[in-house]
Parts: sequence; C-alpha cells; structure tokens
Amino acid sequence: MMDDFKNQKCLHKRYAFQIVLQMREMLRSQPSLVDINVPDGSHFTVCGDVHGQFYDLINIFELNGLPSEENPYLFNGDFVDRGSFSVEVILTLFALKCMCPSAIYLARGNHESRSMNKIYGFEGEVRSKLSEKFVELFAEVFCCLPLAHVINQKVFVVHGGLFSVDGVKLSDIKAVDRFCEPPEEGLMCELLWSDPQPFPGRGPSKRGVGLSFGADVTRNFLQDNNLDLIVRSHEVKDEGYEIEHDGKLITIFSAPNYCDQVIES
Repeated sequence: MMDDFKNQKCLHKRYAFQIVLQMREMLRSQPSLVDINVPDGSHFTVCGDVHGQFYDLINIFELNGLPSEENPYLFNGDFVDRGSFSVEVILTLFALKCMCPSAIYLARGNHESRSMNKIYGFEGEVRSKLSEKFVELFAEVFCCLPLAHVINQKVFVVHGGLFSVDGVKLSDIKAVDRFCEPPEEGLMCELLWSDPQPFPGRGPSKRGVGLSFGADVTRNFLQDNNLDLIVRSHEVKDEGYEIEHDGKLITIFSAPNYCDQVIES
C-alpha cells in the first residue's frame, strides 16, 4: 500500500473502508488519556505534526524503521490538512495501527476536526480521492482519537498544551468526554490548542483559541501530577524541535517540507 502511495496510486475504497471502520472500533474502546509502558532499555519515538506530508512520513520510517512492537511510535496529532497527501498519511497510520496496535499510538490534534478539515484541505482531498461518505466517516473517527498520552507515568504527551486553570489532574483529562467536535473552551480545547510562552503566567493565544502558558504553569502541572516532562507539537520549529520552560517542555514538529511558514500549525 505504501509503495502504491509513493507512486501516487489510490487504494480501492473497499480496503479504505475496512481500515477506517476497524480503526473506529479500536479507538472507541480507548480512554481519553492513554498510559504507555516502555520497558527499560527500549526506545520510543514521538513524532509531531505531519500535515499531509506523505513523503516526510516515509522518510521518518526510512530513517527510524517501520513501527513494530520493538520500535513503537506515537504520532501526536495534525496528521492531515495543508499537505497534498493527507489521505495517504492517515490511511498509512491507520493501517499500521490495525496491523499492530501496540506499535503505533495516535493522538488527536486541533486539525483532526471538521471545521479545520473544511478550511485547510482534508475534506476536499477526501472527496476527490475517496467519496463524500468518507468525509463523514473520518470526522467520526477523529472524534474517537485519544487526547493525550503518559509514557511510563512520567512524560505527558499532548498536541497543544496546558490549561487556563491550576490544579488539573490526569484523572480530569481521563474523564473528558472526547467523542465530539472540539469545543471553543475548556480542557479538551486547551489540550488541542494551547502554546507555551517565554514569560510566566498565562496570556491570550495568538491563535484566538486556547491560551499561552508560562514555565510556572508547566512546573505546577508536572508537580501536581508527579510528572517529569511535557512533550507537545502544534508549532512549526525550523530545527524540528525546541526545548523550553527550563528543559521541562519539548515541542516536536515532524513535517520538514512544510511549505507555508505560518503561525497556525
């Protein structure tokens, strides 16, 4: 399938249906916050936004190996939109998850939503490569994606960031009813949309949704939940990553050929 996609061939709709429907069943049974255990001596790869860059995704696998139980990945949201190969990216990630669920974990990003897909290209691409029925099906499956992951009870991985209120516990995130389009405010919205800022406290978001949060907010959240580190995505980084907040927060971006360098990612 991946070789066909490299040669810009399409997958028959029947197989695409099988993959997406199986994915829906698998994701429905997962909690909103997924715990991941990585054994001592093993490694684990977290990837940031891919944004429809299929050839970047292939490049990641060529450099780092295909996902397997011995080589697990977490893709941290924003699989689709902007790039021209969002259908290929999402079907590849879903098919890998169906083949070996413990080899690959998928989190929801702010672009796994109906309103963003309408504006930024995924909806139109799905219509042209698959059908109108798939537009609805993908929207439904995106609502089943978990909102965050915790690796070895120490590393919190989320697409966007932290919250407008103090004292949020991991149990509060687990309790979020995620089976919906992202709301304009509240925990789910902030998990998908927020960004770090270089100064303390909280501020308005440059995006108009979510908020900006400082190193003190990061430190307090980590202390409240006995965590060591936050890994998030959501912003373009020229080097592919950036370490902030006294080393307690890492942003990862995984679409090196991302064409339009804009704030909203």
